[in-house]
Amino acid sequence: MQSHTAKNSHNNNRAVVLLSGGLDSTTTLAIARSEGFELYAMSFQYGQRNNVELDCAKYNAQELGAKQHIIIDIDLRIFGASALTTDIEVPKNRSDSEISDEIPITYVPARNTIFLSYAVAWAEVLSSDTIFIGVNAIDYSGYPDCRPEYIQAYQTMANLATQTGVEGKTELKIRTPLIYKTKADIIKIGTVLGVDYTHTLSCYDPDPDGRACGKCDSCKLRKKGFAEAGIPDPTRYIC
Repeated sequence: MQSHTAKNSHNNNRAVVLLSGGLDSTTTLAIARSEGFELYAMSFQYGQRNNVELDCAKYNAQELGAKQHIIIDIDLRIFGASALTTDIEVPKNRSDSEISDEIPITYVPARNTIFLSYAVAWAEVLSSDTIFIGVNAIDYSGYPDCRPEYIQAYQTMANLATQTGVEGKTELKIRTPLIYKTKADIIKIGTVLGVDYTHTLSCYDPDPDGRACGKCDSCKLRKKGFAEAGIPDPTRYIC
């Protein structure tokens, strides 16, 4: 895993970028662009509560010059167990200690593992050796599939599981440029790289008009990040 300052030394400059339409993934897309990669953005309609984030993903893929943007339709609602894919109430107004102390009900079982599997498949077809994902282990909600040890283990597995890896044609790298960044750091980086955060959505429970609730874990982390970065928050909040 490399920082956003690492130089692109790959023979093949194609990169698959997982793009949710949120603050972190959009910043990651901008970082990949700044390093000279040809961008192949991948988003998912997985049964989440709203499609506003996918509208943001479409917008940013176009604005940041993705060569191709695909949206994959899968239905994780069949497994349930998450407030993002069922009618379970999204936690609101939790303290910072509550956010960091336990895995919340907004965790979607194996979501990043599923998303990365699709990304690995596309990267192999593209002869790409690089996947970008905007996971973060500092200002986050305690998800187990955002940790660096998970990413490292998955990268090892992916190189054992693909034809290109086994034949030694490529060594797949999963890039996590934001993993040790605070939300404020991420916002500062994205601002420098020209990200318009007006067209990103982080909220777990937005209203039908796409306004963020302002009270869920993700909204609280986002508000805190803009405040600490000293950059005006362009997000439309319900409250």
